[in-house]
Amino acid sequence: MNSVWRQITLTGFSLQQWREVSYFHRLLKPLRRWRQASRLLQWGDAIGLILIGLIFALAPFVSTTLIGVLLIACAGFWLLLTLTDEVGVGLTPIHLMVALYWGVMAAATVFSPVKAAALQGLIKLTLNLLLFLLMARVLRSPRHRSGVIGVYLLTCLIVSVYGLRQWFFGADALATWVDPNSALANTTRVYSYLGNPNLLAGYLLPAIPLSAMAIFAWPSWTQKALAIVMLLVNTPCLVLTFSRGGWLGFVAASFVGLILLVHWWSIRFSQFWRTWALPLLMAGAVAFLIFAVLFIEPLRARVYSIFVGGKDSSNNFRLNVWGAVIDMIRARPILGIGPGNDAFNKIYPLFQRPRYTALSAYSIFLETAVEAGLVGLGIFLWLVVVAFNQAWTQLQRLRQVGEKQGYWLIGAIAAQAGLLIHGLVDTIWYRPQVSTLWWLMMAIIASYYASQPLRELGRIES
Repeated sequence: MNSVWRQITLTGFSLQQWREVSYFHRLLKPLRRWRQASRLLQWGDAIGLILIGLIFALAPFVSTTLIGVLLIACAGFWLLLTLTDEVGVGLTPIHLMVALYWGVMAAATVFSPVKAAALQGLIKLTLNLLLFLLMARVLRSPRHRSGVIGVYLLTCLIVSVYGLRQWFFGADALATWVDPNSALANTTRVYSYLGNPNLLAGYLLPAIPLSAMAIFAWPSWTQKALAIVMLLVNTPCLVLTFSRGGWLGFVAASFVGLILLVHWWSIRFSQFWRTWALPLLMAGAVAFLIFAVLFIEPLRARVYSIFVGGKDSSNNFRLNVWGAVIDMIRARPILGIGPGNDAFNKIYPLFQRPRYTALSAYSIFLETAVEAGLVGLGIFLWLVVVAFNQAWTQLQRLRQVGEKQGYWLIGAIAAQAGLLIHGLVDTIWYRPQVSTLWWLMMAIIASYYASQPLRELGRIES
């Protein structure tokens, strides 16, 4: 059984051996010699760090077009670095699964009934995947990893402060985000610079576990105090989006983060606390959630709306869209209609229920099945399993030596769990502000796979 699991999760699979015998990489030896003589590429990872930092520093404030330009720059720079790189550097099983995922999406594009629209979606996906490849490379350095996470968290702090300002001083609803017949019809839903509360919730979701882990990972007391401020600002801002999907993601990320944190610390616990710490913590967390739902009226009303089915207009809308999407999957179950919202918008009107127009499937899992069929959905789930398995394996290794860089790994795992749960009921991954964060979490996990001495992993510069 253990052998089967190792094969499924690609544990022990070595891409380095493949590259060492690859004729293609032998042809690149002249480029590697040129790189050794290039003063610019001697600073390759630092330049990559700057490009990555620009994306996460600007994403909430600029147009998707400018983000696209930065993604193209990252893609080109990754290609330059990779073609001149040493053999077998930084490849992981996650890279293999990402390549397989892209391959299925490319096949879905080839067989798509709307090839031109699907090609646009494939290009966008390719830019995101190339960003992942650059990040997985650059973030192998603990200093670079902490730097990119720090840029994202500082940006989130600005976004959250503006979101809280909207709550206290009011903000115009740019769309009908709340059922007009509900008790929350006049409630302000903050959206900050993102323009949509559901999108803001998805954007802030990774920031909460990462800012919590920063309290332990950052070395100085000033940095720890800043991390506490980030956690205390980001959390209420996400709650005040009143995004039910965001709330579900937040609860999932919090539970996963707490479980992993207790597991991380349990190596130093007494026998009593090793047995009871986790049950007591979970019981306390559940009691807190029940108390909050019972005694905070807006929270109770919003949570209650999850369980009223089609009586809530938002629920009714999603149920009708999901029904049409399932019909789309049945029509093309193997490789789907091709990637991207452009392809979706061309095919969905043929299946939509009257009066229920939609720009996406409102579920990342249904969306993947629509775009690349059940084959694509299977590969996506396989990618998630491989990533979580790699994260768990590396977490155990770091836990044995008490390496503080393991806290970022806990944050990334919790963030991915939250994004996946949020993705059950919403499709916000089309927006680069959130899709880049999903691949950042994936890159953080992949960055720990590189075989470095543990003393190098622990080298953090304040």
